[in-house]
Amino acid sequence: MKTLQELEAIRQKTLNELNLRKNREDGIRVVVGLATCGIAAGARPVMAAFVEEINKRRLTNVTVSQTGCIGLCRLEPIVEVYLPGKEKVTYCKVTPEQVGRIVSEHIVNGSPVVEYTIGNFE
Repeated sequence: MKTLQELEAIRQKTLNELNLRKNREDGIRVVVGLATCGIAAGARPVMAAFVEEINKRRLTNVTVSQTGCIGLCRLEPIVEVYLPGKEKVTYCKVTPEQVGRIVSEHIVNGSPVVEYTIGNFE
């Protein structure tokens, strides 16, 4: 780091990432299961992919957060998406490659990606 502008850019990037994790009652929530079972199944890269995709699209009404064990370890990584006024949608065995589609179809356009949901894995 050589200049104050570089320091300010790092500060702004960090604030933007933290902003994605704030709870907003009026916005969309993406919750990633990050207990030991989720981490072992690859949930960290999935959460990073959600943060990156949401930042890339500049979606300011979306909160990305983590939770502990959701209780379905065999289906990890698990991601729950909450849209205001709608039922929660639970995605199972999520990979970073699936995140772009979940964001574009479900979070942006309101249409869940049914083939990734829990109903296809029970």
